[in-house]
Amino acid sequence: MKNTLLECLASTSLSVFVGYIFAYAVVKTNIPGKKIFSLIPIIHLITPPFVGGLAFILLFGRQGFITHKLLGLNISLYGFWGLLIAQVLCFFPMAYLICAQVLRGINTDLEQAARSLGASEVKIFFTVTLPLSWPGILSSFLFIAVSVLSDFGNPLIIGGRFRVLAVEIYTQLTGWLNVGTSAVLGIILLIPSVILFFLQNRLNKNLENKTATISGKGFNRDSQCYSSIAAKVFLFIFVLFISLLILAQVAAIFAGSFQKLWGINTEFTLKHIRSMVDYTKHLRNSVMFALIAAVLSTLIASVSSYLVHRTDVPFRKTIDVIAQIPSAIPGSLLGLALSIAANKIHFKYSPVLIVVAMTVAFMPFAYRVISNTYAQISLTLDNGARSLGANQMTVLKTVIMPMSKSGLFSGFVYDFIRGVGTLSAVIFLVSFNTPLASIQLINLAEQGSWGKSAALALVLTAITFAILGIALLINTVFNKRRKIDGISFFR
Repeated sequence: MKNTLLECLASTSLSVFVGYIFAYAVVKTNIPGKKIFSLIPIIHLITPPFVGGLAFILLFGRQGFITHKLLGLNISLYGFWGLLIAQVLCFFPMAYLICAQVLRGINTDLEQAARSLGASEVKIFFTVTLPLSWPGILSSFLFIAVSVLSDFGNPLIIGGRFRVLAVEIYTQLTGWLNVGTSAVLGIILLIPSVILFFLQNRLNKNLENKTATISGKGFNRDSQCYSSIAAKVFLFIFVLFISLLILAQVAAIFAGSFQKLWGINTEFTLKHIRSMVDYTKHLRNSVMFALIAAVLSTLIASVSSYLVHRTDVPFRKTIDVIAQIPSAIPGSLLGLALSIAANKIHFKYSPVLIVVAMTVAFMPFAYRVISNTYAQISLTLDNGARSLGANQMTVLKTVIMPMSKSGLFSGFVYDFIRGVGTLSAVIFLVSFNTPLASIQLINLAEQGSWGKSAALALVLTAITFAILGIALLINTVFNKRRKIDGISFFR
């Protein structure tokens, strides 16, 4: 528990710090290559999460390219410090996206007013920009803290002897068959997650109220860059360093797939790529289950959002909480609960359990995105359809959902990507007949088969990007063909 608390505080704080500085450099300055830098965190975010942990070992492990080959160091970063670095690189894109949105929404007239009164750029940052950024900083802190508490892949691969609750839940059940101990540890992990969840919801509501107060006519979002040369140089070096680390992770996965033995024998080989034929079933299951779960979670989220925000059905607030509460449940505990429940009722069909776990675990994100999209549609459209005799479900199917394709698309894409790479929520549910690529990758890494694990990660990442590319292509086609009053269904 002490390790989990230390890891959560350190990883979350540093992730938010890196994400905010990265966002500030991209949004508030005109550093060279800012458009390219703005894409790096997004690309990293849509990569399956366990890939970063594997790449970290290839770069900084005992035979790591950077630690062993370049620096000649005989050290190991397994443990707290390695886990800290890996989680910061894994989670800072979340902070970047949230903080970048907040920074773009700041009324620059306030900064201009301070500048006209003689304030220096440093003073403007600490008295205007940073205080107005606190809602985004706190929101990203709470969101990442819950994600760090639930993180399973990085601690399992990199943590070593630094044991945290998310991994201990799995170890107690699979290694020692202590179902009761594993369940208790899961509940202990659940308590801070639920607290952080309610704090985050409360903060989001306060942020919405604050945004509604400061927005309106004359609101200036244009960000003119006044940073000094020294600040630009520092920010450029900082952003470049973080970006190179992320690109190095991608390069490590690619290079490891074509080397005979990572760190020892760098001779080119296609052996690892050819061996991926043996894992066709793993890849097929991962993609198929993730697609089904993404469709289900998007449909459930769309109906829930409509009932909560567009109707006056009873228990709307209860539905709202139920739709979001899974985001506070650690994946290990969710998978363990489904596993115990399935054993109690003697239900052994693993594919259904895996799809249910993915659907429940990732639905809250789709729910929030779709709810925000519905909020932008005028209620007069609902009233017009109802006056013509349409019932609520007809209004949802023929009016609201067609005009919310952007939110539905975003929710679907996110849930699919998270589903492909999920570990903690499904590790208790896989069986011999339903293997998953993410679980097999962890097994290969633990066995020291770095070439095969890198090749599997590379293939799974390529499949994820290919499906995302197809989805974006379909999105673009609909964007061009279907418009209402010149405004696209998709944005």
